[in-house]
Amino acid sequence: MRAVVKRPLLVLATAGSLIASLSLVGLPQAHGAGVQALVSTGSPQTTHPQNAQNEPALAVDPLHPSTLVAGANDLVDMQPCSRDAATKHAACSYPLGTFNLGVGLQGVYFSFDRGHNWIQPTYQGLTAVGCDPTADSITSPCQPTAGPIHTVPNFYENGLRSRSDPGVAFGPKPAADGTFSWSNGTRLYYSTLATNLTDTTIGTEGQNTTTGVVVSHFDDLSAANYQDQSRWSRPFFVDKNVGPTAGLDKEQVWADNAATSDFFGNVYVCYTDFHSLSGGLNFPLKPMVAVSRDGGTTWTSRQVAPPTTATPTGSHQGCTIRTDSHGVVYVFFTHFFAGTPGHGFHQMIKSVDGGRSWGPPQDVLPMNDACWFVEQLEGRCVYDGIAGARTDLAAMPSVDIANGAPTGEDATNEIVDAWSDGRDGLNHEKTFFSYSTNGGDTWSTPTAISNFGDRSAYSAPSIAPDGSRVYVVYQAVSAPIDTTSTATARPEFGVLLSAPIPDATTGTPGVWTTEFSGATPGDLRGTSQGRLLYNEFFGDYVYAIATRDYGAGVWTDTQRTADCPAMDAWRKASFDAGHRVFPAPWPLGGVGDCPANFGNNDIFSATTG
Repeated sequence: MRAVVKRPLLVLATAGSLIASLSLVGLPQAHGAGVQALVSTGSPQTTHPQNAQNEPALAVDPLHPSTLVAGANDLVDMQPCSRDAATKHAACSYPLGTFNLGVGLQGVYFSFDRGHNWIQPTYQGLTAVGCDPTADSITSPCQPTAGPIHTVPNFYENGLRSRSDPGVAFGPKPAADGTFSWSNGTRLYYSTLATNLTDTTIGTEGQNTTTGVVVSHFDDLSAANYQDQSRWSRPFFVDKNVGPTAGLDKEQVWADNAATSDFFGNVYVCYTDFHSLSGGLNFPLKPMVAVSRDGGTTWTSRQVAPPTTATPTGSHQGCTIRTDSHGVVYVFFTHFFAGTPGHGFHQMIKSVDGGRSWGPPQDVLPMNDACWFVEQLEGRCVYDGIAGARTDLAAMPSVDIANGAPTGEDATNEIVDAWSDGRDGLNHEKTFFSYSTNGGDTWSTPTAISNFGDRSAYSAPSIAPDGSRVYVVYQAVSAPIDTTSTATARPEFGVLLSAPIPDATTGTPGVWTTEFSGATPGDLRGTSQGRLLYNEFFGDYVYAIATRDYGAGVWTDTQRTADCPAMDAWRKASFDAGHRVFPAPWPLGGVGDCPANFGNNDIFSATTG
């Protein structure tokens, strides 16, 4: 989940972009053999908000391609939804927005069979599971205690809590002398935003703000050791000098994992610095990249492009970072020029010296952010209507490169980009796809590849290391936006596509196959952000991976949620009134006003392995 920062309405962009009109991409054909699986296996189906997960990340171990790791925002260690907070404040915990101070919110999940089965480990940390939801949350707020947790460990012990925006990546493990080789083994990196235990200024290691970006690591992951908490490092800050007015957001981690690279083993994190949350100085947004050359222990961060401000230069948010087989680093940001809808570009910035210096930013692909409806109480662009799920970053670039990992020897270095786009109009949002075979100098014409009849909400691609096949996962909604009612179902599900790339020279995908499409859509009305009950929530992104033999994707899924008529009616009454009305429903199943599995959005995966 992203920091709640409203993106200002801006003037539409008129600048051009560097696009070469290459071959068109084929549309999806008959269904394939993808198999779905529940990723968030430690989550209860009942007890909101413990049953809520969203914003999944996914990575594959290049040395052991049957091993997958996922991360997600996971509220499994939270208290059961407080009656007091719900009915009096329209939230599940109090003080408002705290999600129980100190309790971690970042889940981690392992699969050792190509995504057919997933395991959620149990570690030790800070938990609020035992809190009494009927207690007076104002005079006696929930006090978390040490105990079993199902989220990433070693935060509480270091005075931190894992907060939001997970990222995962695999790279080589450094030797004792600091050199990198696959013979040393593998290192899993997990990135997230972090706060201290009280959501106040962190105040350590140069963190003079409330939110920092951190990276933890785990060495030589296997089915025999994933439960070993001692193998997890402490979280390390990637930016050592964060000012008191800054707000860091939406980070992503990547490790240079091709042995042919001159910078093999480097680890990179991209993120945005909302540098003046007060709104001063015209609210500059700084695109940032941090690099570690010692396996994620020490970091150097720098601004990689001029800051954008509310006017006239648009804003930067939502990034992806990858490396090719030579170690060239590519970072992509969304260059928003917001409106209703907002138009802008995917902006590419490159480094050829391992992140020490960066070339000029280039707007390379046009996008439309599908912001057709700004929900008046949320103040955000939403996807499905009144009290809807936000769609701030639907059009952000999600990028992958065929870099030949782990050896790098069979790399084609084709770059693929996929995103959800509103250019075809309201209720016709689609996944668009583009590719480059010359280091991003030119790109294919963006082409819609999603199944016609559903609406694409978030998208992500991955290309096989040898460039032989590309996969795209997206989150789909099959009902039109509803700006007048909450009475109609809002079906949501995941889709996984793939296409062969028969000619590495042209890089053109062949016919797209629908490898998986959710057979039992859930209802987005049955979701909630937890800390704020009014709005539905399915997060800001999805992820995909590709190997030489198979591909997989993850998404936020609502197939095990239940709609709550009391919540629907309250949301509509609040919308009509122009403010939240009270008392609000108490959504705790069995004792409250909603079915037991209200809010039970899960992380699901589909694999062709």
